[in-house]
Amino acid sequence: MTILKEAAATEPAAFSDRRHAAVQFDWPDREQARPARSPCTKTGRSALFMSETIDGLNAGAHFLDRLSASEQARVHAAGRTITVPQGEMVFSQGDGHGGIFIIRRGQVRVYYTAPSGREITLAYWTPGHFIGGPEISGGGIHMWSGTAIEACEISALSGPALEKLLTGMPAFALALIDGLIAKGKCYSSMAQILGTRSVIERLAQFLLTLSELHGVADGDTIIINRKITHDQIAAMVGSTRQWVTMMLKRFQNRRIIAIDGSSIRIRRIDLLEQILFKD
Repeated sequence: MTILKEAAATEPAAFSDRRHAAVQFDWPDREQARPARSPCTKTGRSALFMSETIDGLNAGAHFLDRLSASEQARVHAAGRTITVPQGEMVFSQGDGHGGIFIIRRGQVRVYYTAPSGREITLAYWTPGHFIGGPEISGGGIHMWSGTAIEACEISALSGPALEKLLTGMPAFALALIDGLIAKGKCYSSMAQILGTRSVIERLAQFLLTLSELHGVADGDTIIINRKITHDQIAAMVGSTRQWVTMMLKRFQNRRIIAIDGSSIRIRRIDLLEQILFKD
C-alpha cells in the first residue's frame, strides 16, 4: 500500500509527495488566510467528475439543445425507452457495444475496473447526457461500466438507429459532435488532474467541487448536501478507502472539516484552497 506509506511518512509536519512541495499544517489565522469562496449558484442537477473548475461540468447535458422540439422527439422516438432500477447495470465493461444511451431521468456512475479489482470513476452523469461511448454506431466492446445510482429512465439508441438519424438529420449530427466534445473535455480533465495533482490535492479539489455544487451555507461553514461514501470518494480521486478515511480524519483533527453522520461540513474552505494554491 504505497499511498498509505507515503501519507504516513509526511505526518505530522506536512502532506507531500515527490512531485509537489509540502503543504504545511502551520495554518495562518482565519483573518490572514485566503478569503473563503461562497458556494456557487446552483444550476440544477449537474454531472460530477474530477475537474479544476465546475465550469463546463454539465455542458454535455445540453447536446440536444440545438434541435427543435420536434427533432428531439424524433430522436427519442428512434430509441427504446428502458427503466433501470437503482443498483442495476446499464452496460458493463467488456460487453459488446450496440449503441448509446441518453439519460432521461436518474443518475448513472460510469467507471473502470482494473484486473486487481480497483475502480476509478470517470463521472456521475445526470439527465441530458449520453453514455456508452466512445463507440457510437456499435461494434467493439464497452471500455467502461455504467450503473444506476438511482432509478433511471433511459433512451437506448442502437447503432442502426443512430446511423439513420445521422444521415437523415444533419442537425443531430452536429448535436452529437457537441456531445462528443463535452465527453472529450471530461476525459482530458481527468487525465490532467491525475497527471499533475497529488492525491491530497485531488481530495481537496473534490471537496471544493462538492461544496460548490452541493454546498449549503450555515453560518461560516458549508454543509455538503450530498451523501457520499469513502469508497465513492476513493474511486473519484484515485486512491483507496483506507487512505481517504485516514485523510478525512486528519482534516477533522485540524478542524478543516467536520463529519456529522453521513454529512460533511467544510469549516475552513480557505485551508482546502491553500492545499491547491500553494505559493
